[in-house]
Amino acid sequence: MKLISFNVNGIRASVKKGLADSLQTMAADIVCFQETKADPDQVAEALAEVKGYHLTAYSAEKAGYSGTAILSREKPVRVDHGIGGDEHNTEGRVITATFADHIVVNAYIPNSGQGLKRLEYRQQWDVAMREYLVSLASGKRPVIYAGDLNVAHQPIDIARPKPNYNKTAGYTQVEIDGFSALLDAGFIDTFRHFHPEVVKYSWWNQRFNSRATNVGWRIDYVLVSKGFEKKVKEAFILNEIMGSDHCPVGITW
Repeated sequence: MKLISFNVNGIRASVKKGLADSLQTMAADIVCFQETKADPDQVAEALAEVKGYHLTAYSAEKAGYSGTAILSREKPVRVDHGIGGDEHNTEGRVITATFADHIVVNAYIPNSGQGLKRLEYRQQWDVAMREYLVSLASGKRPVIYAGDLNVAHQPIDIARPKPNYNKTAGYTQVEIDGFSALLDAGFIDTFRHFHPEVVKYSWWNQRFNSRATNVGWRIDYVLVSKGFEKKVKEAFILNEIMGSDHCPVGITW
């Protein structure tokens, strides 16, 4: 099995940049999209040429903002939107697809914003998300948690850690601690599990031509509940796949 997670920064824009061909190249069994910026009908229309998958999509109340979707070759036995509590479920950020043998949680975590104006909300979100994931992981099925988690966890995960620390959304101690708490709760960062010292990024700021110079951040992850990492064969970041300011990340098992 192969799972890919990809923040497409607009599903319709990404399709125009060759997303369908990239999906064919990656040949994943499950694809988790973040930041679709489209409602479910628009996502379905954008992906009309992509055959062989079941689609489920979830959009924000605000048009053209946020949004998540999952393509899967196997039809889920159940699909849930949100993480409980109305305050976290207006932006289309989390889809949970339950399959026969595992649960996939696809998430687009809120950015703390310019001037860190949403940092307090982000802290509340991280707690609610962790509680939700821990509850899911207490069941019989292993949990795969994938998405744009909007945090660089360690200095190795960001090209310029010192000037960004506690100043830039995605690299504050509050966000770092939120991610650490999830690991302490039993989830495994699969890329770091397999590649403890590899420097590789998944997002680059478009304004500064950062991708060409590889001044990036690793903020896209695939985490798994404790024990399932033993079944994972590889975790990877596909820097060569274009079409967004992010690149796909994934695992095979």
